[in-house]
Amino acid sequence: MGNNFEAVRKQAAEKIGLPAEKMPRHIGIIMDGNGRWAKQRDLPRFHGHREGAKKIETICDAAQEIGCECVTLYCFSVQNWRRPEMEIDYLMQLFTRYLVAVRGDLVEKNMKLAHFGRRDGLPDFLLEELDNTLEATKSGTGLTLGLCLNYGGREEILDSVKKLGEKIASGSLTPEEITEQMISENIYTSEYPDPDLIIRTSSEMRISNFLLWQSSYSEYYVTKTLWPDFTREEMFEAVKTLGERERRMGDIKA
Repeated sequence: MGNNFEAVRKQAAEKIGLPAEKMPRHIGIIMDGNGRWAKQRDLPRFHGHREGAKKIETICDAAQEIGCECVTLYCFSVQNWRRPEMEIDYLMQLFTRYLVAVRGDLVEKNMKLAHFGRRDGLPDFLLEELDNTLEATKSGTGLTLGLCLNYGGREEILDSVKKLGEKIASGSLTPEEITEQMISENIYTSEYPDPDLIIRTSSEMRISNFLLWQSSYSEYYVTKTLWPDFTREEMFEAVKTLGERERRMGDIKA
């Protein structure tokens, strides 16, 4: 697909029945419900996580079909370290295996991987494969797959402010000169547009510390569907709801 996003969005908009300008450039997804999916089937929680990982390719393929430039997935939050040690160990291994398994496919599809979150705290074996996949896909000009690993929205804003604080301490910036744009330029996702649409599976009506700064004007789609059961078709349905909404950005309706 290269970087011909606009043309793809225009074609997809005609099929979906949306104005091209309402097609999302960036979709964020809170992948919730893996544990409940497993529990419904009397399976250990790790089965749900494994099935959830399999769903990522389907959703990325769907995003490419509609000319989406970036899909950001909430994989592991800074709060998730409170989970049982056995589950955390499994997730770290699962993320590592995933990065190895999809590396060639990402390159073949001209995709780029991005990591949003803090590296400190992640195990070395995971960081090694993360770096290998980041390096292998750095020239990709198609869809960017953003993985929020060891991520928190508040922590992201804090890290951005700390960077500005360092400039103040060095004398290259004064507090009066700080702008919203400066904070935006120092958050993890600074290279990418703010999300137009945030999808949350498993019916929970919470933001859960996900993309707090970037989602000020994002539209939300919440579904009862558990993440392992989320389909390409439902993703398109979520996108179609953008046609029913008017993103006013604080303005009044014309």
